Amino acid sequence: MNQKMLPVIKWSGSKRSQAGTIASLFPEFKTYFEPFLGGGSVLIQSRPKRAICGDVCEPLIEFWNMIKDNPMKMIKGYAKSWQVLQDKGYTTYYKIRDRFNANPNPSDLLFLSRTCVNGLIRFNSDGKFNNSLHHTRKGINPKTLENIVLQWSECIQNYKFITGNYFETTKSATKNDFVYLDPPYFNTVGRYYGKIIFDDFIDYLEELGSRNIKYAFSYDGFRDKIDYTVDIPKHVYKRRIFLDSGNSSFKKVIDKQSQSVKESFYMNF
Repeated sequence: MNQKMLPVIKWSGSKRSQAGTIASLFPEFKTYFEPFLGGGSVLIQSRPKRAICGDVCEPLIEFWNMIKDNPMKMIKGYAKSWQVLQDKGYTTYYKIRDRFNANPNPSDLLFLSRTCVNGLIRFNSDGKFNNSLHHTRKGINPKTLENIVLQWSECIQNYKFITGNYFETTKSATKNDFVYLDPPYFNTVGRYYGKIIFDDFIDYLEELGSRNIKYAFSYDGFRDKIDYTVDIPKHVYKRRIFLDSGNSSFKKVIDKQSQSVKESFYMNF
């Protein structure tokens, strides 16, 4: 990622450490599609002229659209919640978490992402945000965050953000476009917002290929010496490489362990 562009939100499965390498492997294209957008690390690294991005998490897409269209509203909402947290303490965090789970919205999502343990967005099996307050770091200062939000807002003005599954997000893609996919991994179902059915995903890749659309996708690899790779049918890709993604944030937070991770990266070109 461009060193001047700090992350605006830290999403589970972030590709921030790999984004430069991933973007360098992309072919030429007219429009960039990313249907599992998350924190946008690959998007902002590749800086396409045109992009259509999506996610099934509606408050996440509302988050991106607010940053694009009304960044100061986002900043003011965060600043208000942040100040209450400083004044009234940890109970503020859990009240806002309950409010978000009852009525998901982008302003509360930003606040939670910036005040929870390790900034790690985490949902339970019911789709409820369940990470705890980071007691020793009570959120980024609003003025610092303002600069980050405004930088991102400027960069994403020509991009479209839509709520929907990966089929819906990419239905307008043509043979001149490119699709990058970073779906919830086969061996981590339940850790992310939403899930996919493996066979449906393979059918989808076949359908993209039948339309002569170039695509690439990230998927399970290795954690330390444990092999989590999945048997991907060879007809849906031409190349597979492994990318170093550092240490697992989930293992660090949940299991108090640090494990090196290499993820699979597949290309059909």
